[in-house]
Amino acid sequence: MQTYLNDTEFLNYRDEKFDVFTADIQPDLEKKDIAIALYYLVRDGFIYDPYHLDLTVEGLKASNVLKKKRAWCVEKSTVLAACARKFGIPSRLGYAIVTNHIGVDKLTNMLRREEIVFHGFVEMYLEEQWVKCTPAFDERICALTRVTPLEWDGESDSLFQEFEHGKKFMEYVHFYGIFDDVPIQLMNDEMQKYYPHLFEKEYNTREFSFKHL
Repeated sequence: MQTYLNDTEFLNYRDEKFDVFTADIQPDLEKKDIAIALYYLVRDGFIYDPYHLDLTVEGLKASNVLKKKRAWCVEKSTVLAACARKFGIPSRLGYAIVTNHIGVDKLTNMLRREEIVFHGFVEMYLEEQWVKCTPAFDERICALTRVTPLEWDGESDSLFQEFEHGKKFMEYVHFYGIFDDVPIQLMNDEMQKYYPHLFEKEYNTREFSFKHL
């Protein structure tokens, strides 16, 4: 279990920026209550933005994500997992391929296919069980897309509701597995496999940017 509490290259929670980010979290609360508070802090602390992807070492370090106001699911998951470890809650990272993502039309045009590779989520060890959650979609983006924000009680898995207003908009089609730190090379390899055009030229505009190893 110690593996899932370590300060790592990407989950570098000993960085002082985490002290500032989590300043309002009471450390004497029960672990489950801390985990829930961290989930909402991360979920709504960054505007969800899947149009500026940075797959470099510096780009995926949790402490560097804390400098931003916008973040995508992988970045948010990295921050949440790091925050959990800071409070002594074992955490690990999970990744999946999903379809029918929020904002699918614009994103599909950028990626040139419907699969969203490496959607990130977090598992935390609470009350003797691993519980899944994804902090990706903040209240603001949910209001704009007329989707109910995903809640989490620290007891049940909360990856993302598949149906909203009778419409199916997200489906998990492949799980990569669970990791104790960001699998940066695998992430880059899979992105190149599914979106080779992103590796063939530079993308760096206000509408869309992409950095890789």
